[in-house]
Amino acid sequence: MDERRRYDQATRDLEPPFAILDLEALDANAADLVRRAAGKPIRVASKSVRCRAILDRVLAMDGFSGILAFTLPEALWLASCGYTDIVVAYPTADRRALAALAADPVAAREITIMVDSAAHLDLVEDAVRDVRPRHELRLCLDIDAGYLVFGGLLRAGALRSPVREPGQAAGLARAIADRPGMRLVGLMAYEAQIAGVGDRVAGPYGVVLRRVQRASQRELAVRRAAVVRAVREHAELEFVNGGGTGSVEKTARDPAVTEIAAGSGLFHPRLFDHYRSFRGRPAALFALPVVRRPGPDVVTVLGGGYLASGPPGADRLPQPYLPAGLRYHPREGAGEVQTPLLGRAARELRVGDRVWFRHAKAGELCERFDVLHLVEGDRVTGEARSYRGEGHAFL
Repeated sequence: MDERRRYDQATRDLEPPFAILDLEALDANAADLVRRAAGKPIRVASKSVRCRAILDRVLAMDGFSGILAFTLPEALWLASCGYTDIVVAYPTADRRALAALAADPVAAREITIMVDSAAHLDLVEDAVRDVRPRHELRLCLDIDAGYLVFGGLLRAGALRSPVREPGQAAGLARAIADRPGMRLVGLMAYEAQIAGVGDRVAGPYGVVLRRVQRASQRELAVRRAAVVRAVREHAELEFVNGGGTGSVEKTARDPAVTEIAAGSGLFHPRLFDHYRSFRGRPAALFALPVVRRPGPDVVTVLGGGYLASGPPGADRLPQPYLPAGLRYHPREGAGEVQTPLLGRAARELRVGDRVWFRHAKAGELCERFDVLHLVEGDRVTGEARSYRGEGHAFL
């Protein structure tokens, strides 16, 4: 049975729009991430999952340990549900959440927050000033992993931390050591220009891209090791986090890194189709019903405007996946209420049929659906409520 028929058969009793998660594909993707990590533990990026049942399933597998959360309120909620070893990947300015963290002995023990400047330390200190009793806060220092070309005239990588050099990191580590109630326990350096940019690109641009990525990897390995040495003069580090789905095997070879961050590779959205070092299986899909037939090679589906974050462009649109061969109208794209799709494949579709889509990114799909229907073979065997389905929207 082909994939489309299998998914149609499994979900015949469901009314679209709905989302599914193919558990066989999920498990295969998880196993491949572990293989690529070559023995280093993988901290699961919850931003790319946003579903507690799936977090549970993955964390129960060998090779996965800990959560990389995306907001402090999310981390507090996860800790209240019994999750442990949670690192918040991004700095927070949420004073109420910081006060709640400092007041809760369990949360303070299990959650590590991200900082990259003295301004963060000042804000945290002010937010928890009146908390009594106040528990020690665990901090992680975010290091800029971007690659600078031509003396900094050009940059590859995300604009994140202002802390780049060993001396800067050591200075901030000293500042943390001098603040009562704060303890530096980790470092993070996310190499977005490697982990988040697919290298399976043809032509001259692909050649340049791969050269820049290799040069960036070499430069970061040297600089990250120096940063770790400098910071360890002032703090006992429990972990050094790096990488992402697109760079797991590369980051795992860096001796300074003790753990890898990954999450998108579990669902394998369309942006991760363009890497030479691995091939994932699409695990998370959503189905939209055909509601019009404006012409012989055109169908219109209900909804579809589930754009992914990042620089605006066609690659941020969901991918019409099954049946193969459908494409967007160039002047309409994916619409909030309806989406026209063009192509010869439209000829076989009738009103009421389904079109299956892949989201461009991973966890953002769960902001659209309350439930992921769990598919095994040609059957739906259960459902998993997303964060949204549990009544939470953290961003």
